[in-house]
Amino acid sequence: MTLKKSKDIRELCYPFIYESSPLCDHEIITDEMCTTLGGAIYELEGDERFQDIYDFLSLLQPKIFNLNASIRGKQAIFEKDIEWLAGYFDRYQEEIAGRIKGFVLPRGPRPVQLLHSCRSQAKKAIRAMVAVDAKGIEVPDELHRFANMLCNLFFRLTVVINGRLGIKEPEYVSKSYQSRPPSKRHYEKN
Repeated sequence: MTLKKSKDIRELCYPFIYESSPLCDHEIITDEMCTTLGGAIYELEGDERFQDIYDFLSLLQPKIFNLNASIRGKQAIFEKDIEWLAGYFDRYQEEIAGRIKGFVLPRGPRPVQLLHSCRSQAKKAIRAMVAVDAKGIEVPDELHRFANMLCNLFFRLTVVINGRLGIKEPEYVSKSYQSRPPSKRHYEKN
């Protein structure tokens, strides 16, 4: 049996929900990321220790919806958005320099948990873009690049927040993978 849309609009949560294409999955994942990010923004609001992060995330949140619609609709993430994100990446990378030497266990207060969820959702969005591309649907190059950097930046923000609160993430040593020193270009293990 093939599921079909109801003719009752109250029984249809999203116009594309019954598509078999992974494009709908990408849109749902990025919608979830935007929502989760909204929770992190809410948690940081009014705390002066994190005003810079609150301001940045408030500017970032609409770009997540731009990422959401940039395949099915008109492209809305461009090189300038990647460069904008890179500026914040470098800023927060500088703040955490030397703090993370390998894998860590993701821990921290509610905004950190939410940003770790956003990090995972960014990975899911990238995987969905890979699946969309494999189906022959054009995915603008800027989208997966933006989402990859976004994932890495969310991780950095968790370390920044924990650091400002005096919380050190516990190191995780894998029993499954051989440990090797990170290269100069390798910024994150998560």
